[in-house]
Amino acid sequence: MVIKPRGGREPCRVLALADDLSGAAETAAALRLPGRIVLGPAPAAPPAEGEALVLDLDTRQLPADEAARIVRETVRGAAAGTVLIKKTDSLLRGNLAAEAAAYAQGAAGLVIAPALPVAGRTVRDGVVHLRGTPLHATDAWRAESGPVPPSVSAALGDLRTAVVPLGAVRSARTELTGRLRDLMAAGLRPVCDAETDEDLDAVVAAVLPLGPDVRLMGTGGLAAALGRVLGPVLDGADVPSPREPLRSDRPLLVVVGTAEPTAVAQIAQLTEAGARHTALPAVLLAEVGPPLSFPVDAHGITVVSVDNSSGILAGSARRVVAGLARAVAALPYPADLVLTGGETARRVLDALGVTRLHPVGQIHHGAVHCRTDDGRSVVTRPGSYGDTGSLLRIARALRPVHPAVPGDHPAVPGVGSVAPVPPPSVSSVPQGEVL
Repeated sequence: MVIKPRGGREPCRVLALADDLSGAAETAAALRLPGRIVLGPAPAAPPAEGEALVLDLDTRQLPADEAARIVRETVRGAAAGTVLIKKTDSLLRGNLAAEAAAYAQGAAGLVIAPALPVAGRTVRDGVVHLRGTPLHATDAWRAESGPVPPSVSAALGDLRTAVVPLGAVRSARTELTGRLRDLMAAGLRPVCDAETDEDLDAVVAAVLPLGPDVRLMGTGGLAAALGRVLGPVLDGADVPSPREPLRSDRPLLVVVGTAEPTAVAQIAQLTEAGARHTALPAVLLAEVGPPLSFPVDAHGITVVSVDNSSGILAGSARRVVAGLARAVAALPYPADLVLTGGETARRVLDALGVTRLHPVGQIHHGAVHCRTDDGRSVVTRPGSYGDTGSLLRIARALRPVHPAVPGDHPAVPGVGSVAPVPPPSVSSVPQGEVL
């Protein structure tokens, strides 16, 4: 299989950095390049020409200075000529200011475009909007400990920035390239407005002529634009491809790492279709001791979640998710996995000793299907993504003829003969990821 970028460009290496696992998987699927996801921050073999390496640096929950150190060291080790992109949270959460400053060090410039149009998250006048409402006027940060930033520039702290308005983004490519070059020459980091995927495509197309020393930072939407602009033309194949055969002889375990109402409704759809559900008490998961056990349907679909009806004690959330991961890792036989919430996904795979994933495709936006080295399916999905049918749709994709998911089965491309149905809408105001 030969990979030839459109427009006469030479094949390039792409290194993408993410601060959590669901974001890394989203980025890998968006880039649509051959490659792998590595659960870092341990060093990994650099990407080859025409390949993407996506690193989950696992820095979302770390102290800001430690997160910055990891980003700085990772970027310092990138091979010359590598195109770099840093995935950021579309709601500006995490150690954004510290990691952006570290990521910018040593670069000829940094261009920031944090819109995610597919999820209704746009940027106008340097302000993130959710379905047209400014981020700071929503309750999307209700699970965060600090105040919501009023703008992208405010979220970036001391980093010197300049807003590139929508009119400039939609100008001729040479004009936008020149504007970005002038801002960076003045020591500023452009923050680009965007409302559509075409706007993000324009940003990437304007940045690439400036060379690989100018780095990109944004959401999975910007990663998708990079994949589209690089435009791999493949000889007889699509990458990543969801056409690999699906096995159904393993149990399917759905691990839900959020307790928000949408997650409850998603679980209800699965259980109504016949899946087995167990909610493990948060207070017991947080305790040090042997892993909790729960029943698993060896030939069917099982859901395990956290019962936080009594509340989760302040400071214990990470212990709860660690306990959930230990419980999953204690299963006596391997299972295919659906993991919601980036923290939950990473801790479960750490407990299982999984250090690398191979992207297969997306079931719906943010629900990314990967393979482990031993062939198991793993679907990761942010806790804030998907409508009430999300988990049922994922189960149907992985088990298209399983009796626990009867009815009109949307087929995975290459599996069965039923045409895929359109993806469900993405929740406009995300739920807080408890775990």
